[in-house]
Amino acid sequence: MIVKLMNKSVILFAMMACSLSALAQSKSPIPTLPVFRKDTIRVTQTGAKGDGYALNTVSIQKAIDQQSSQGGGVVLVTPGLFVTGPIVLKTGVNLHIQSGATLLFSSDKSLYPLVEANWEGLPQMRNQSPISATGASRIAITGAGVIDGNGDAWRMVKKDKLTESNWKKLVASGGILSEDKKTWYPSTTALKGSQMQNPGVISPDKDAAFYESIKDFLRPNMVLLTSCKDVWLQGVTFQNSPAWCLHPLMCENLTVQQINVKNPWYAQNGDGIDVESCKNVLIEHSVFDVGDDALCMKSGRDAAGRQRAKPTENVLIRNCLVYAAHGGFVIGSEMSGGVRNIEVSQCTFIGTDIGLRFKSTRGRGGVVENIYIHDIYMKDIPGEAILFDLYYAAKDPLPLAGEVRELPAVVQMPVDETTPIFRNFVIRDVYTNGAAKAIFIRGLPEMPVQNISLENMVFQSKKGVDLQEAQQVRLKNVKLYTKGTQPIIDITQSNQISLVGMEVNNPAAIKLRLNGDRCKAIMLSKSNINPANEAAFELGANSQSLQVQQ
Repeated sequence: MIVKLMNKSVILFAMMACSLSALAQSKSPIPTLPVFRKDTIRVTQTGAKGDGYALNTVSIQKAIDQQSSQGGGVVLVTPGLFVTGPIVLKTGVNLHIQSGATLLFSSDKSLYPLVEANWEGLPQMRNQSPISATGASRIAITGAGVIDGNGDAWRMVKKDKLTESNWKKLVASGGILSEDKKTWYPSTTALKGSQMQNPGVISPDKDAAFYESIKDFLRPNMVLLTSCKDVWLQGVTFQNSPAWCLHPLMCENLTVQQINVKNPWYAQNGDGIDVESCKNVLIEHSVFDVGDDALCMKSGRDAAGRQRAKPTENVLIRNCLVYAAHGGFVIGSEMSGGVRNIEVSQCTFIGTDIGLRFKSTRGRGGVVENIYIHDIYMKDIPGEAILFDLYYAAKDPLPLAGEVRELPAVVQMPVDETTPIFRNFVIRDVYTNGAAKAIFIRGLPEMPVQNISLENMVFQSKKGVDLQEAQQVRLKNVKLYTKGTQPIIDITQSNQISLVGMEVNNPAAIKLRLNGDRCKAIMLSKSNINPANEAAFELGANSQSLQVQQ
């Protein structure tokens, strides 16, 4: 059935295309690199020994403090294996890890005092991070060496993520199992903390003795830089972090270049880099192979994030490679302070659970907007190539063996400050060879994911496109090479959806299905879908919802 497109819809789609075109032309500022004094102190000069045995915390910190007090310069870690406890970077210091040098953080947890920090967007008590800085300026970690956080000593491990032989070896090494025998913990205090709801959150009813009783559970992020300015991370391999690997928090002018970030794929909370409430950021030519999200943008959680009111903004990410990760490029779910003005380009995701992952849930609030992504290449994605989900439930993106997950109840709620908003995305030139699903968008009934342009894409995937509670979404020149189930394009309770130049290469009888009485103004044009016999209407949707233009 062919219905003439109404003038009102034409105007709406034209306005959307113009606004998204302007977004694609905007550019984020590129931060300038910090400049350091041409003065160098070797950590061996202050007593450090790279023999893999001596504890060098005092010697390394002495070198950092001395350089900072004299106006800054380079603190050089020469070839060797330098064991240390937590160290603090200071203003003006470039910690340079030479090729052949490894800075290995001790597994002795008593070396890491409990401190007030921030975890998953909330003020919390944590063990002191192996490397930290607060309020510093002109700081850097550079070189071609390795920084190892000894994370295996801290992390819990799920049985389903290991082979049987590796699981037996881990259990035999010590530690303690959960009651159901499905999770290994390094100590009884780590297990105790896991049985509580947000035990690290700072509150008047908790004293020092309480936090000490769950100390091992309060794993530190390996590199935590708080309220710092003019930061440079370059060349180093950061690996084996207790929790998140790199966590710049409320920083300004951050440059990340040519780093390698490595964590075991099973590493709980083993994120690559979490850029939280930062401004003016460049991340380029870097490789991530981690146990959780790789390149992740955050800005605080729930009321605490909204009160902080510091969005992550003006971020440029380019020429990065992601292997194992829950998501390649990710926004959320702690994004309550907002995320805006982001450009991501020339990135490759290989074997990443989800390629482009945007997630939140009711209660967060915050606005994610003005996101421009282009020239993305993906291979062997076990989940969705592109995902928007406002029903994030703090679970791994892929169910473990035997895990049963239920669909969330769809109930419309009032819109208030706790309602998350995702809008104004341009994503184009995406090519995917192998994925479970090409595109999944799931908004809230009270707040659809809105004003999204998806253009020039080719997907080889098992399933096609699934849009739920979406508004003003434009798919143009998208090719779907799918296998198996139908329909190929499934649209539920969504409106103002434009499908232009869609090519569906699948013999399925039903290529397009509209569901729900709120499906309105769905436009189909220049497509190989024949609406007369390849479209279906269910759950209150009808043929009047579909407007066809040749």
